[in-house]
Amino acid sequence: MKTPVSIVELKTYEDKEARRALLELLAPLGGLIWVRKGMKIGIKVNLVRGIGPETACCTHPILVKELSKLLTERGAIVTVGDSPGGPFEKPFLESVYKGSGINIVRDASAELNYDFEVEEINFPEGIVLKKVPLCSWLLKQDAVINFAKLKTHGLTGLTAAVKNLYGAVPGIRKTELHYSFPKIDEFCNMLIDINECLKPTMSIIDACMCMEGNGPTSGEPRYMGALLASKNQYFLDLVAARLINLQNHEAATVFYQIEHGLSPESEDELNIIGDYKKFIIEDFKTLSIGNEARLFAGKSRILNYLAEKLLSPRPRVDKDACIGCGLCAGHCPMDTIEIKNKKAKIHTQNCIRCFCCQEFCPRAAISSERSPLAKLFIK
Repeated sequence: MKTPVSIVELKTYEDKEARRALLELLAPLGGLIWVRKGMKIGIKVNLVRGIGPETACCTHPILVKELSKLLTERGAIVTVGDSPGGPFEKPFLESVYKGSGINIVRDASAELNYDFEVEEINFPEGIVLKKVPLCSWLLKQDAVINFAKLKTHGLTGLTAAVKNLYGAVPGIRKTELHYSFPKIDEFCNMLIDINECLKPTMSIIDACMCMEGNGPTSGEPRYMGALLASKNQYFLDLVAARLINLQNHEAATVFYQIEHGLSPESEDELNIIGDYKKFIIEDFKTLSIGNEARLFAGKSRILNYLAEKLLSPRPRVDKDACIGCGLCAGHCPMDTIEIKNKKAKIHTQNCIRCFCCQEFCPRAAISSERSPLAKLFIK
């Protein structure tokens, strides 16, 4: 019997409803009987930016608080944290904690992470990443719960459980990894390596209020009313992709996890507990990704090169919305963005299409744009 994927309805983010949904969600996975008194449990949330829950940008703090309460009631010692893009330092993280509202986990006797040590883990079995830089606080836990948010993403199509563990890599080290693994297949294989190295005990996805459109930070909230979990994050992401009406090739992390035999191709092969089909949003606004170009080209190296250059989406700057703050340039791993006449200018010849600029733009001035040829050849 395959590891089950559990999915339940979450109508609102009110405390009682969140607790009810979590208990119902976890029951098919054995509940929390595995939690022992004195056990150290880390909850790795999505805190990509220090902005409020109404934006659907981060894992909702009420859900994290109620999960923390369930764990501390069983005697666990709970630490909540993330390492968003930026300096892995106390002042920056405190601003993210405050802005996202995650501070309320203290009401459940949980702590926020202030351990800024980093460990390099030898991982010879990695597909592309043989040494994995990880935040030490996660490695010091007896168990890690990966609590993601369901959103669109310019590079990978969606960000859910697998992509959420990129935040286990400290701060600006993520920029280095983008530079080292610029192609979409390399990047997704690197994410798989991080997941296989860290091996979370359980993964949960907050899909009550999702983000569609220009995700993962500048999109629009979209109500789905779902909460899903599994002890297998790859199975979980396969279901999550279907909820926002993405096929495997449109969700890059799902595509490559299947390629490496980490999940089946179809959700029909999974043991799904709950009626996931009632949560599917067919008109969910998603983003075209570079993986489509790879599929169009097949296995030919020459065609792959041409497809990557001519068919892949690219970041586009809205000059009217851009305020020239320079955050996009500061986060660009290729240093290919300049601020000219108080506007961002992307030198596309060096752009690796990682969409870090889009992710960190505070004014939603950068979006993912399909190339003219892609619009002709890829529907």
